[in-house]
Amino acid sequence: MTAEAKSSMEFKTELKQLLHLITHSLYSNREIFIRELISNASDAINKLRFDSLSKEDLLEGDRDWKITITPDKAAKTLTISDNGVGMNRETIVEHLGTIAKSGTRGFIEALKSQNASSKPDLIGQFGVGFYSSFMVADKVVVLSRAAGEKDAVRWESDGQGTFSVEPTIRDKRGTDVILYLKEDALEYLEPYRISALVKKFSDFVEFPVVLFAEQEENKGPVEETLNSRTALWLKSKNEVQEEEYNSFYQNISGDFEKPLSVLHYNVEGNLQYKVLLFIPAKRPLTYQWEEPKGVQLYIQRVLIMDSCEGLLPPYLRFVRGIVDSGDLPLNISREMLQQNAVLDKMQKGLVRHILEELEGMKNTQKDKYIPFFKQFGDFLKEGIANDWTNKEKLADLLLIESLNTPAGELTSLSDYVSKMPESQKDIYYLVGETREFLAQSPLLEAFKKKGYDVLLMTNNMDEYMITYLTEFKGKKMVAVDQGTLPDLDEPAPDAAAFQDLFKTIKEKVAEISDVRLSNRLSESASCLVADAGALTANRERLLQRMGRIGDGELNTKRIFELNPNHAVVKKLQNVYAANPSDPKVEDTIRLLYDQAVLAEGSKLKDLTGFLRRINELIAPASV
Repeated sequence: MTAEAKSSMEFKTELKQLLHLITHSLYSNREIFIRELISNASDAINKLRFDSLSKEDLLEGDRDWKITITPDKAAKTLTISDNGVGMNRETIVEHLGTIAKSGTRGFIEALKSQNASSKPDLIGQFGVGFYSSFMVADKVVVLSRAAGEKDAVRWESDGQGTFSVEPTIRDKRGTDVILYLKEDALEYLEPYRISALVKKFSDFVEFPVVLFAEQEENKGPVEETLNSRTALWLKSKNEVQEEEYNSFYQNISGDFEKPLSVLHYNVEGNLQYKVLLFIPAKRPLTYQWEEPKGVQLYIQRVLIMDSCEGLLPPYLRFVRGIVDSGDLPLNISREMLQQNAVLDKMQKGLVRHILEELEGMKNTQKDKYIPFFKQFGDFLKEGIANDWTNKEKLADLLLIESLNTPAGELTSLSDYVSKMPESQKDIYYLVGETREFLAQSPLLEAFKKKGYDVLLMTNNMDEYMITYLTEFKGKKMVAVDQGTLPDLDEPAPDAAAFQDLFKTIKEKVAEISDVRLSNRLSESASCLVADAGALTANRERLLQRMGRIGDGELNTKRIFELNPNHAVVKKLQNVYAANPSDPKVEDTIRLLYDQAVLAEGSKLKDLTGFLRRINELIAPASV
C-alpha cells in the first residue's frame, strides 16, 4: 500500500447542500444519529447472512454477530462497529459519496422552502442516515473490509465538501464508523447516555448491541449488552406466555397493573404489518386526559416514533403497544408520517380490531368490561363525536343507567332497544348530575305511567356526546327535557280555556319563552323544558362550571309547562276566571314557576320571595 493510493474527492453538489443543512440547520433531534448507525450495522449483518446462504466461505468462520459501541473519552471519539458484509473501495465511494435515491434535488428545494422549526432530521428512506453523524461529529472516519476480500479501505470527511479514500488494514470483515465528536456532543461518550439511547431506539434490534467501555479507576474494559432483543410481536401468539405479555406491557407503559386485554396479530397481503396492542385495566395514577397516544411505530425492530398519532384516532389514546411495518411512507426524518391511503388503511384495521375486542368483552365478559368502561368510557364517548364511521359501534359499547334498571346497574343501547314496547318509537334520555335526582324528575312521570324506559345520563361527557348521537339502530335519540313529545300518545289537553291565563303568565314571568299544557306530567303541577335545539338547564349549568359562561350570564329562557289535571293548576284557573287581578293569581304562578326551577336542578333567583309565598300559603292551615 502506498501513499499514492490515497485520493481526495468532492461530494456531489446535491450532497454538499444536504450536508450543509445537516450541519447548520437540523440540530433539534440529533440523538437519532445512533439509531441510524445501529440500523446500518444491523442491515450490514443481515446482508452478509443472506449472501452467505450461497457463499458460506464469506463468513470466514465467524457467526458471532455483534454491533459494538466504543466510547473513548481521551480521544473524544465514539465508534460503532459491526461484523457484517463490509465495503470495498468502489462500494464506499458509491455509498458515502453520493445519495443513491432519486429525487434528491427536489427534496433539497423542499427543505429550503420550509420554516426552520419544521425541518425534518434528514435521515431515513432517502438513504442519508449515515450523514446524521455530522450533526454530532466534526470528522467521521470509516474503516471497512468487505466479506471475502483481504484489502480494507479508509474513508474520511469533515462534511465540508470533500472526502478522502485510501487503503488501510482491518483484521476482519465489517465496518467501523468513528465519530470525532463536537465539543457540545461529548455527552454521547457517557455510558449511561449511550445505554438510554439504545434502549429507546434499538432495544429490539435482532443482534446484540454491546457497549465496550473502560471502567473507572483503571479496572479495565467491560462489555455490556444494551438491548433486550426480545421483540414479542415477531413471535407467534401461541409462543408467548402471559407473563411475557404482562412484563412487556408494564415495560412500555410504566403501568404496574396487568393489561386487561392483549391484541397480537399479523396482517399479510399487499399491506403487511405486525401488531401488539394492550388495553389497560385502569388508568395509571399519572394518567392525564390529554396524554399523547400510546402506540409506538417500529420498522424492522427499530423505533421510528415513540407516539405515532396517525396509527390510532385520538379517542383510543389509552391503548398501548407497538406496530411494526415497512410499508409506511416516511418523510426524510423517519419520524413524521406522510398522510396517505396506506396509513388510513392501517388505522382502520387497528380500530376495527380494538372495537371488536371491546364488543366481545362487553357481550361475554361483562365482569371485565364494566370496570373498563367506568375507567375509559369517556374516551369512547369522545369517539362518538369524532369517528362518524364507527359511531354506531362505539354507541353500542356504551353502558348507561336507566329508569327501569336497579340503581347502580347499567344497560347498553342494544339491550334498551330490545326491551322497547311495540308502541315506543324512540329512545328517550335525560341528562343530569345524579341518578337519584333524575329518577325523581317530574319530566319522567308520563314515561313511568306508560312503562317506557328512559336512559339516565350522569357523566359530564354525556352532554357533549349526545349532541352527535342523534340515533341508534334507526331509533331517534329524544331528550325528555327538550321540545315536544308527541309519541307519548297522551290525550291532547284543551288549551283554549287557558289562553287568557297563559297571556298573564308570560307577562308575570319574564324568565320564560312560552307557556303551554304538558303531556309529560301526571302527578306534578309544572315543569320547565328547553325548546327544540336550545340549551337544556343541565347543559347551561355545565358550561357555567366549566367557565364557558358566567354564573347567571346566559339564562336561556325555557318553556313553562302546566299539568291541567293537577288540583293547584285547576284552582289557579278558577281563581283567575273569577278575578284576574286577585293577588293569589300572581303568587300561585310564581310558586309553580319556582318549584319547576328547583325540579330541574337550577337555583332560585328570588329565594326570599319564594319562602314568603310558601309561608303565606301554609299560614292559614297552621293556625
